[in-house]
Amino acid sequence: MKLYKKIIYRGTLELLTGLHIGDSKEKLEIGGVDSPVVRRKDNNEPYIPGSSLKGKIRSLLEISYGEENTFKNPGHPIGKLFGALPPGSNNSTTGNPSRLIVRDAYLTRESAKMLEESEFTDMPYSEIKFENVINRITGTAEHPRQIERVPAGVKFEVEFVINIIGKNEAEANQNENLFKQLLMKGIRLLENDYLGGSGSRGYGKVKIELEEPKTIDIQQLINES
Repeated sequence: MKLYKKIIYRGTLELLTGLHIGDSKEKLEIGGVDSPVVRRKDNNEPYIPGSSLKGKIRSLLEISYGEENTFKNPGHPIGKLFGALPPGSNNSTTGNPSRLIVRDAYLTRESAKMLEESEFTDMPYSEIKFENVINRITGTAEHPRQIERVPAGVKFEVEFVINIIGKNEAEANQNENLFKQLLMKGIRLLENDYLGGSGSRGYGKVKIELEEPKTIDIQQLINES
């Protein structure tokens, strides 16, 4: 197998509704929110972990293809792109390593500045949404809780990298077409679903806009180095 190219897609992910991707509750403070969002440790800004984005796109592709778990199906196109092990194997050297890299998505500088200066945020860079459980018998609200969200209108920088690998150039070209199409289908599925938690209650609708991809020819890169 040989690495022929890297196809790099960069762009923005815009929140059309509030986003909640939760962080550990171990650091909850008394009087703090019940469910905080995940934040960067260097500047306290909310971010979207690449694992959340990649996992959601994979799960949407799997259900759309009628596949329950392509982690054990290295021959399936999804298993080829996202990585898979042969059935019954726990040895990572015998399967397909992931051909897709999804970077952590950070706030665009414009959105970070907008949130810093906003008079409508409840916490740094975020809003607090109060939710209740409705008692079906009495009709009263119970168990109030505070959910932290990144507000609608905010944009994150996204980056997807596809490694084009094949036994020969013909197979690499075939994989390139397959992987690019599969990633675009996954992104369109995500835009019609949701990202993060509580999507059935209105959270996490997103829109992704990508620039023309950049291609890195690995042989050319080696020769220039």
